[in-house]
Amino acid sequence: MEKMQFLNYEKFTPRLYQELIAATAVKKNTLCILPTGLGKTFIAILVSAYKLEESIDSKILMIAPTRPLVNQHLETFKKSMYVDESKLIGLTGKIHRDDRKVLYEKGQVFFTTPQIVRNDVDNKILNLEKFSLLIIDECHRSVKQYAYTEVTERYFKSALKPLVLGLTASPGGIKDKIDEVKKNLRIEAVEIRTEKDEDVKPYVKETEVHRVYVEFPEEFQKISRLLKDVYEEKISALIRARLLQSSRVSKREILDLQMELGKMYSETKDYAVARMLVVCAQTIKIEHAIGLLETQGIVQLNKYFLEMEKNKSSANKHLLNDVKVLQAIKLTKELYLNGTEHPKLGKLLEIIKKDVSEKKNTKIIVFANYRDTVERIVKLLNKSGIEAREFIGQAKKSGKGLSQKEQIQLLNEFGYEIFNVLVCTSIGEEGLSIPAVDIVMFYEPVPSEIRTIQRRGRTGRTETGKVIFLITKGTRDESYYWTAYHKEKRMRSIIDTMKENNSEKRKVSDWLE
Repeated sequence: MEKMQFLNYEKFTPRLYQELIAATAVKKNTLCILPTGLGKTFIAILVSAYKLEESIDSKILMIAPTRPLVNQHLETFKKSMYVDESKLIGLTGKIHRDDRKVLYEKGQVFFTTPQIVRNDVDNKILNLEKFSLLIIDECHRSVKQYAYTEVTERYFKSALKPLVLGLTASPGGIKDKIDEVKKNLRIEAVEIRTEKDEDVKPYVKETEVHRVYVEFPEEFQKISRLLKDVYEEKISALIRARLLQSSRVSKREILDLQMELGKMYSETKDYAVARMLVVCAQTIKIEHAIGLLETQGIVQLNKYFLEMEKNKSSANKHLLNDVKVLQAIKLTKELYLNGTEHPKLGKLLEIIKKDVSEKKNTKIIVFANYRDTVERIVKLLNKSGIEAREFIGQAKKSGKGLSQKEQIQLLNEFGYEIFNVLVCTSIGEEGLSIPAVDIVMFYEPVPSEIRTIQRRGRTGRTETGKVIFLITKGTRDESYYWTAYHKEKRMRSIIDTMKENNSEKRKVSDWLE
């Protein structure tokens, strides 16, 4: 691409693959699939600069799923573009709607979440007519009636010259889902780069993947057997009621059944339906308890049982009258009072201690699904003389959280090597500009290939990285690891096929030209 007046080339030198992708994206609605850390935002900047040069009066909108991501994109655009900063605007729900209306009129490039755009369009605060480009970050979310899809619908209805650029590192392992994303975004061209592409190879470092197994302790297994017996009894009751066909059933299927029964009960007020609703709720609760025991530990399970005892719902009352559940609670309390921890915690400490002793300024990210677990890991590491910090989302109704300002400050401190270990919930997965790290640790595997790819992408950016999965033998840790592994394989196969199809189409179009 030729040099553009709106680009700050001192701060940003486009790579060849970024320019090639942008060259397609300025002409057609484009889905860009590019591994984490290879500069998807800079492709958005290239396309934005082109559209502004093409029409100085046009406006641009970039949407992202979270406020920290929105803020990050705003800052990247400010550094990389010669556009009056007062015309680069980040919008949140905290800005009054009347003030947002004024900003929409004065600004030129906007960064916000899809929910704000949808609501502002519906409330006649925002008119998308003059918007010449819609950039959708993490566009694999453009399925069903997620806000992304609703924004795209409104954009195509209003914009005089619509153009969409969808960005993702992981479109998912189901072809139908990828096709749905393409349909919802009205995609005309797909630009794909993988680590194998010649123009990408120089910017990709190797990542070693290690599976570290721990035994599931016998005393944990006793509790597990009791809970699994109760779970099987509840599933059998649902099968007898002809609500399920098989005992091999996923959590999602039980949740869907619960939703169906809830609708049925609200219409009929039938006692038999209410009874099955309670059984459904019990099944979900016991399944969750087993998951906590297998993947998190005694402290988390004990806390969950205490919450059950406090909450006097019908499902809890019935469960707390079950002899096997009471026995499981008793054994859990005994282990809790003895200070018994999940063996993964000790293994995590051992690995991190070794790495810190070998490299003082090492940077490690640990991902854990639950805030309670994040807290325990941080306490253990700090107690052992290793500098660690929690990186969690904003405060919920109960409990603490980090404000957006605190999150940014924490990431800066991590980048400046003020501490070694950042322990994250899922907030650390999507897109956030977390400094390059030496090791990414999964305290527990996740069954989603998208989340696995996002977590793993935090390392191997500037030098060789290492990814470590902590896996408890014979538990859902193992099944979740292999589920994500096979889903990712499927996704890569789909992407390879899409690449081949793209190449064939290009050869034909070159010949026609």
